[in-house]
Order: sequence, then C-alpha cells, then structure tokens
Amino acid sequence: MILINLLPHRAIARQQAQRTFNGALVLSAVIGALVAVAVYGWYQNQISNQQARNAFLQGKVTELDSQIKEVAALGDEIAALRARQDAVESLQTDRNLPVHLMNESVKELPDGVYLSSVKQEGSNVLIQGVAQSNERVSELLRNLTHGSDWISHPELVEIVSSSVALGANEKRRVYNFTVRYQLRRPEAAGKPGMAAAAPAAAHKAH
Repeated sequence: MILINLLPHRAIARQQAQRTFNGALVLSAVIGALVAVAVYGWYQNQISNQQARNAFLQGKVTELDSQIKEVAALGDEIAALRARQDAVESLQTDRNLPVHLMNESVKELPDGVYLSSVKQEGSNVLIQGVAQSNERVSELLRNLTHGSDWISHPELVEIVSSSVALGANEKRRVYNFTVRYQLRRPEAAGKPGMAAAAPAAAHKAH
C-alpha cells in the first residue's frame, strides 16, 4: 500500500519548528536550573568558609582576651608584691630610725654643747640642750644643716641664757636651747642593707 501524506507542507514545518523550540526551551530551563544550583552551592560554600573564618577569629579573640586578663592579673600580683616589699623595707628603715636619730644628733654636736632631751614625733625631732655660748649653738645648726643626710630643715626654736653654779663662789653663763629638725630617709639608707649597716658604721665612728 502506498501512504500519501495529506498534511500540508507548511504545517509540517511549523510542527517541526515548534518541537525544536520546545526542546531548546526545555534545554535552556535545565541549563538555567543547573547554573542556579551551581551558583547557590558556590555562595553556600563561601558563606560556610566565611563562618568558619569568623569562628576561628572569634576563638583567637577569646584566647587573646583570656591572655590579657592573665597579664592584668599578673600585673596586679607584681604590684602587690612590690607594695609588700616597699612596706617591709619601710618597716625595716623605720625600725632603725631611733638608732639613726641618736647617732646623728650626737654626731653633729660640737664641743661645748650637751643634749638634755631628744623627742621624736614621726619625722619631726625636737632636741634640747645646753651650750657654753651662742657660737656653739650656731655651729650646731650649721652641722645639722650640712653634716648629715638624715637631717633636714633644722631651725632654732629658742635660746635662753642662764647661770650655773660651778662652786661656792663661781658661776658660769650657759645657753639653754631648743632646736627642731626633720628626720628623713636618704635614698641609699632606704635600702634594708644600708639601713642595717649605718648604725654599725656610726658606732664604729664613735
């Protein structure tokens, strides 16, 4: 049997073109979907990588904060140790202050000057005594001003002349004086070793 295609030629061409177009459209949709999936996957991968980097950096920041706190705590401990050391050194020096007070007061006395009283209140010292003349008192003030690292700001508070009996018919004029000064800690003497050595040296000098 002979088959005869009765469809018009143009209709057949349109159907063929429509099928081709539909195939291309489907192919484009598939390719577009694949591209979209690939782009979405790439962005998701980038986001995951960035989140991992952020987590790593956050971990480092937390670790650094912990180290900073440890350093701050160590600094506080060092400051506390230094404060205790300074307190111990100050206590050691203060314990030797009465020795230095007596040594320095006696060491600076010129001939003809005698002490009758030494009083200390903190760093302030008040000495009273008797001198054979005004010049002896002036010499004492000069010695206190320039002769000792432990004494500062000496000043004459009072000087009064009087007479003392040396015998039945003999009297001598003397001068009762009061001098005030401040007892200070020289830088070298502020160290425990130097503070301990100073009394021994003063004792040897006498």
